[in-house]
Amino acid sequence: MKILIRSAKIICKSSEFHGQVKDIFIEDSIIRQIGDIITVEADEIIEGENICVSVGWIDMRVHVKEPGYEYKESLESMEATALAGGFTEIVLLPNTQPVVQTRESVNYLKRSGNQVKFYPMAAVTMKCEGKDFTEMIDLHQAGAVAFTDGEYPIQNPDIFLKSLQYLTQFNGLLVNHPEDTHLTNFGQMNDGAVSTFLGMKGIPQMAEEIMLMRDMKLLEYVLQTPFIEHFNSKYLLHFSCISSAETINLVRMGKEMGLPISCDVAAHQLCFTENDLTTFDTNLKVNPPFRTQEDLEALWEGLADGTIDVIVSDHNPQDEESKKLEFDMAEFGVIGLETLFSAVNTYNQNLSLEEIIEKITDNPRKILKLKSPKIQENVKANLTIFDPELVWIYDEQSIVSKSKNSPFIGKKLKGKVLRVIADS
Repeated sequence: MKILIRSAKIICKSSEFHGQVKDIFIEDSIIRQIGDIITVEADEIIEGENICVSVGWIDMRVHVKEPGYEYKESLESMEATALAGGFTEIVLLPNTQPVVQTRESVNYLKRSGNQVKFYPMAAVTMKCEGKDFTEMIDLHQAGAVAFTDGEYPIQNPDIFLKSLQYLTQFNGLLVNHPEDTHLTNFGQMNDGAVSTFLGMKGIPQMAEEIMLMRDMKLLEYVLQTPFIEHFNSKYLLHFSCISSAETINLVRMGKEMGLPISCDVAAHQLCFTENDLTTFDTNLKVNPPFRTQEDLEALWEGLADGTIDVIVSDHNPQDEESKKLEFDMAEFGVIGLETLFSAVNTYNQNLSLEEIIEKITDNPRKILKLKSPKIQENVKANLTIFDPELVWIYDEQSIVSKSKNSPFIGKKLKGKVLRVIADS
């Protein structure tokens, strides 16, 4: 297969061609030539007015539903969804049935991708119940890229502490969503004036902030103990799906102290606030919930100053039976693989295109210690081709995912993926 990309702006800081408009010729999945004007016969020509090319995108937080919940999303449909969204690599949470806690389950997911490479995260505790540890060294050797209980924040401080100590032995990474579930029980949306007006139980910001403070304090303790004699990584603890302004301030302080931490925000958190829930649209029911306008602005500021390292989709497919219910009975979660870039690009407040791409390419790979693809001649192509100016409407008929729980249905979005060129 011969593919010619014409007049594409290359967005890749590690490439000598960064910021330049070039033709790219790919043959048999290898970048054969990069130049100003390439004249070759090609099976496919990709061209357009505003075409950009970057290394393949990676999503650091995807809820995999197979095995156990294939009716919501199969591995096959998830791969097609990732490709539609521009992703060549996705990182999978362990909350399947059974939980990803054995070598066999890690290997099963690793082998499942064709064009998209699947990176499984393994459970920290058996069945993600927060009680007994999994065999983390064994799982690491099998190919787990990080450890997390995924949808279930680690509540027990002793379990959390020992997990960090254990992971320092092989420079592992603990991923945790900071949430004190005792404070969020039965909560439906952000705790505040809007939740009071709507008559729904709130999820307070302090549930996230208190847990994050606890986690950072425990991390400080670990760094002062003999357990770290083998630890030499820039990252040990990753906070996933942060949502409040105070959380961002705390992460910023932790980084200034030199703590080996990083964090991400879900793309949909950058687009909505609690005020949007007055429609009782269950596609807006997410955890963490949409916060205030001040929190939304703080998230954008955190992205701009580098406090927030990564943007994720938090892709969480839910079938109709889980969403077409009264708001308080509906499941949390939205699909986001197909709309991550378009949503962020549409609602963008203060990021350059290069900064957006960096947060879905370079930064997640650095945190996970994954090799970054390159845009240069004679290397295997791992590319995402997109038009950041193309305006389109995301309708239900165009959704690739098995599930349709998206808050962006019917919305006009700016920026669209045109093609992915990669092999897992």
